Amino acid sequence: MPEAKQRQFTHLHVHTEYSLLDGACRIDRMFEHLKSMGQTACAITDHGVMYGCVAFFDAAKAAGIKPIIGCEVYVATRTRFDKVNRIDGNSHLILLCKNETGYKNLIKMVSAGFLEGFYSKPRIDKDLLEQYHEGLICLSACLAGEIPKAILAGDYERAKQTALYYRDLFGEGNYYLELQDHGLEEDQVVLPQLIRLSRETGIQMAATNDAHYITKEDAKMQSILLCIQTGKTIADADRMEFQTDEFYLKSTDEMYDLFSMVPEACENTNKIAEQCNFEFTFGETKLPYFRAPDGMDNQAYFEKLCWEGLERRYPGKVTDALRERLSHEINVVKTMGYTNYYLIVYDFINYAKSRDIPVGPGRGSGAGSLAAYCVGITDIDPIRYNLIFERFLNPERVSMPDFDVDFCYERRQEVIDYVNEKYGRDHVAQIVTFGTMAARAAVRDVGRVMGMPYQDVDKVAKLIPMELKMTLQKALEVSPDLKAMYKENPQVHELIETSLKVEGMPRHASTHAAGVVITRESATEYVPLATNDGLPVTQFNMVEIERLGLLKMDFLGLRTLTVIHDTETAVRSRVPEFRISGISYDDPDTYAMLARGETEGIFQLESTGMTQVLVSMRPKNLEDIIALISLYRPGPMDSIPTYLRNRREPDKISYKTPQLAHILDVTNGCIVYQEQVMQIFRELAGFSFGQADNIRRAMSKKKHKVMEEEREHFVHGCAEPGKECPGCVKNGIPEQVANEIYDEMISFASYAFNKSHAACYAYVAFQTAYLKCHYPHEFMAALLTSVLDNTSKVIEYTTECQRLGIKVLQPDINISRGGFTADGGCIRFGLNAVKSVGRNLIEAVVKERKDRPYRGLYDFCRRLYGNELNRRALENLIKCGAFDALEPSRRGMLECVEGILKSVETDMRRNLEGQMDLFGMMSGETAEPAGNDYKVPKLSEYPSGELLKMEKEVSGLYLSGHPLDAYREQIAKISTCTVAQLQGENARQFDEKNVTLLCTVVKNKVMTTKSNTLMAFTTIEDLTGSMELLVFPRVLAECRAALQENAVVVANGRVSVKEEEAARLIVEGVQPIETYDPSKSFGSNRAERVQREKSGEGASGYFLTVPSLHCAEMRRVENLLCNIFDGGTVKVYFRFADSGKKALARHMAVKDDPLLRAELVRILGAEHVKVQTGSADAK
Repeated sequence: MPEAKQRQFTHLHVHTEYSLLDGACRIDRMFEHLKSMGQTACAITDHGVMYGCVAFFDAAKAAGIKPIIGCEVYVATRTRFDKVNRIDGNSHLILLCKNETGYKNLIKMVSAGFLEGFYSKPRIDKDLLEQYHEGLICLSACLAGEIPKAILAGDYERAKQTALYYRDLFGEGNYYLELQDHGLEEDQVVLPQLIRLSRETGIQMAATNDAHYITKEDAKMQSILLCIQTGKTIADADRMEFQTDEFYLKSTDEMYDLFSMVPEACENTNKIAEQCNFEFTFGETKLPYFRAPDGMDNQAYFEKLCWEGLERRYPGKVTDALRERLSHEINVVKTMGYTNYYLIVYDFINYAKSRDIPVGPGRGSGAGSLAAYCVGITDIDPIRYNLIFERFLNPERVSMPDFDVDFCYERRQEVIDYVNEKYGRDHVAQIVTFGTMAARAAVRDVGRVMGMPYQDVDKVAKLIPMELKMTLQKALEVSPDLKAMYKENPQVHELIETSLKVEGMPRHASTHAAGVVITRESATEYVPLATNDGLPVTQFNMVEIERLGLLKMDFLGLRTLTVIHDTETAVRSRVPEFRISGISYDDPDTYAMLARGETEGIFQLESTGMTQVLVSMRPKNLEDIIALISLYRPGPMDSIPTYLRNRREPDKISYKTPQLAHILDVTNGCIVYQEQVMQIFRELAGFSFGQADNIRRAMSKKKHKVMEEEREHFVHGCAEPGKECPGCVKNGIPEQVANEIYDEMISFASYAFNKSHAACYAYVAFQTAYLKCHYPHEFMAALLTSVLDNTSKVIEYTTECQRLGIKVLQPDINISRGGFTADGGCIRFGLNAVKSVGRNLIEAVVKERKDRPYRGLYDFCRRLYGNELNRRALENLIKCGAFDALEPSRRGMLECVEGILKSVETDMRRNLEGQMDLFGMMSGETAEPAGNDYKVPKLSEYPSGELLKMEKEVSGLYLSGHPLDAYREQIAKISTCTVAQLQGENARQFDEKNVTLLCTVVKNKVMTTKSNTLMAFTTIEDLTGSMELLVFPRVLAECRAALQENAVVVANGRVSVKEEEAARLIVEGVQPIETYDPSKSFGSNRAERVQREKSGEGASGYFLTVPSLHCAEMRRVENLLCNIFDGGTVKVYFRFADSGKKALARHMAVKDDPLLRAELVRILGAEHVKVQTGSADAK
């Protein structure tokens, strides 16, 4: 009997991990499974999106399986524009691409789903299907499809009409009724009706399985994903879940067995697969059109810009070598077809510069291009710093060049808007990026869903090292403690096993911080779009966009550029001829400042480690800074000691061959840059720069096969056409030495840094250092303005100002502007720091005082009447001290705010009604009340603590001093570290350590825990910064009285440093400073305090005698103290008459109030209520 032909089946309904936190058919794991089942094709149909299509296409091709690109779209109930709650839902529909036309139609619809139809889900509608159905195969989808829904609603006729509508729309053979059976009750209703429908209409059937995970065993992992998405735990009764575990990629036999009554439904899946032949085309560049001015040819325009720029950049110094290099670059750019690319970048950079929007000097390998330097795209001289063009554009490796451009972070959007306007809004989109579940995050998410206690999960997560690219698998290998827990604790074993399955999956889509894509035709001709915060975003990531040949730009926002620009503007008001572009990069004073380690606020150089190396290095020129930025990274760090030793003792440097000397002398004999690797290939073995760049890439990617092939060429040369090179031996270098040099390059190439990138950073770093060295007031003011929204940075930089001898003063209404400003030898706080004072009001304040300063509070109110000046804004300006120089006291001003505002209003109304002094006007006087009509009363000022509290309340900062200024001596004795250290880059060294801090309480937020006890989140501050304390119920019961806002306390506890979060202190005790003895430990102080409180000696508080612990009076007293007068600082002591016992009520801290005293006397009798304040006895 002839052997039966092997049955084949194709899955056409598959949800990958890009059906975010719902699908779990992981693209990197599913194809092995499909191959093992002998299946030869597979479709991707994520919910409403096409995020994973390129990755799916690549993985399928690599596995030898045919990829079918598709999407499970949501079709709106009415039209995509109707968005009424409970009426406008959606139905599912499967669409698969047959060809290029189908793909283009599908991406247009998927994009419209986001751009026009989004209503809880991205929805398309019948109108779009009618326009864009060509080239697509359509399946009627799962139970949420329109036809199964009609069947379930008992409306067979409507189901039939819908099926005929879709058949007529897509055409015979392009529309299938989709059969599914996951063992659900609904399937038993829908299946027979769909088969009947097929028999009656002749519409063919296709069997699918709604695959959400790869194997049956993955069902649990998928329900964990759903719980992560919905914030539930596995134990929650109301969590969203799939009813059965049948939603996996079934084998061919399983599918044929499931649909044995209609085997043709399974066979049709192969028929559909044969028709779907769309493939992505990679590597074809599709640059947008650029139109040169005056109808000039683009190439001619580009060359004109280059040659004119050469004369401008090197006035009177243009050599033949320069001309040759520029000609070579122009030629390569032209041959590779990137002239338009240069012009597009030149155009928007030129726009930014013409609008005074600060632009960075360049970033990345683009700085190696002389042409870019000449036209003004970059600002760093590639010749002076030996930067190589081929590192950017390699004629022997066709790949899109990439200029990353930094703009002032406040005005970056203006440049993006310009690009939008120039190329058309529908031609520009930002780029998607995915937040993935890294190892620690996966463990934390899964642990929460499994219902494990927080501290148990935290313990496991903390055992995973905090390193870049750390995976769970790697963590199990390097962390013995984690491995032991994994083996011994079944709960941890399950936690890690499940986490391994979800690790690396995308958790949510967001927008790439800088990437912008500009397309030739409308963007939806090439890629599907989604939206994020209302803005269009491509559904393919940055790498995929480049592979598809689209132009991707990085518009980066850099605060430092804003700081430099603001400083330059401020300096020019004093020194009009100053220009940052004119500074000397060989300025000895700046390098001396860096060598002293004064790097606070300097771009790229302010970290502690970096500062230490700077001090050892004593830099003398920009090359040193470039080298330091390249070396101070994981990997190359190991060669810093060698670099520094060689620098100190240059006679000890030995080169393996003299030819290396001039390549490595700038880095003291060490290989630091990728460019040096390329130079060695070129000068020692005669490679072209293009070939050298290709090998450098192979080395950095550790492609061993390529590296070994090229070793032969490096040592002995190559005669192969197009790859000719003499090799080291022919150039007089012994074979053994050549091999040694090659080995050294291999070991270093994976760490070597792009010098062009480091040079750009060093350039900006030097500018900030120069400004800090020569114009510290203006620089620090601009720096403080740039971090106004970050209290701890403001504190850090104000401390630096103190070190520099620059006083930071509170705001002054006649001097301050929005940001911080240099004011003589001081810096003034900016008004932007004051809450409820809008930008428009600040602008009006500055404009109005131009000709005449404000003379007092009344004068200010009268002149700014109607300019968004309201009572709240005025009070806050008074509280922050802005009028201190004009009026006697803040108390006086606050008391008469209402009177002044009313008086001004009356005056203005009178003026409007025309009751003006005609005689005054005729005699040419200004219609202005003589002097200050409304005198602020001379009241005694608030105590200084109260003034500081006001400043903190309205600006988040202490402006005229700090509550801890008086405690500096005690801080030195008591605090074991500073808040700045706990929040800094080396915070991890304090993790799990016990520390003591003398600090002030800024905010105390008490909350009820799940077990109905109280805990507190307390924000504290010392002189260096602020942080959060976690006070758990047991500790809070003991120290609640001390945790009052503005109290100065000593806190002791364990530091907890979590990834992605600031360090916190888990408090073990808090004591008031008044009774704290700095010469003793925290523990001794605590023991003494407890002793004092027990005996009640010399203690202050309420001393109450009650009949017994459980009497009616006690219940009434507790209600008063815990629910009505709670939240104060006064302690309560009880004496129980029945037992004679005394006790301090640790959970009570009350507000002293005459009403409370009277009420207690009424309940207990006068003789049973004593109130002691301090040592005095008051009743």
